[in-house]
Amino acid sequence: MPEANPHRRSGVIMLWIAWLLILGGGWWAADGWMAREENPNRRPLVSAGGEVVLTRNRDGHYVANGEINGHPVTFMVDTGATAVALSSRLARELDLQRGAAIRMDTANGVAVGFETRLNTVRLGNIVVHGVSAVFSDGLPDNTVLLGMSFLKHLEFTQRENQLLLRGLR
Repeated sequence: MPEANPHRRSGVIMLWIAWLLILGGGWWAADGWMAREENPNRRPLVSAGGEVVLTRNRDGHYVANGEINGHPVTFMVDTGATAVALSSRLARELDLQRGAAIRMDTANGVAVGFETRLNTVRLGNIVVHGVSAVFSDGLPDNTVLLGMSFLKHLEFTQRENQLLLRGLR
């Protein structure tokens, strides 16, 4: 009878570990690629002329990282939104004051929201103070709609797959 290989068990274990590392690395790389595709503006580009340059994502939206009251957030530019709009959960995290209740017509139907005011909104090198906003339970927790209450303080131009934003002086 042939003698059993005493190293066979450790070889099988090493093979499983290698496959887990390969699969884990592939998942990690794919996850990073998908995140970059969803938000290609993790660090918004500021041109030599002082414009913030946003690149459109794969869905055709302009998504970018920014800040509200010094808190990091992800914005989606929405010229159809009257005000900056965020979730109630994010409003609680930012300790925002709850103002008057309002009726909001959203893409998902009618919702109840509350008016509030943001001390500062930052996108790249553009900072606007005292921005009116609304918050509601019906809005996604992970994305803030960057509406016209912020955008009215800017000049913006779209060229091909880029949106150029410049603060008004």
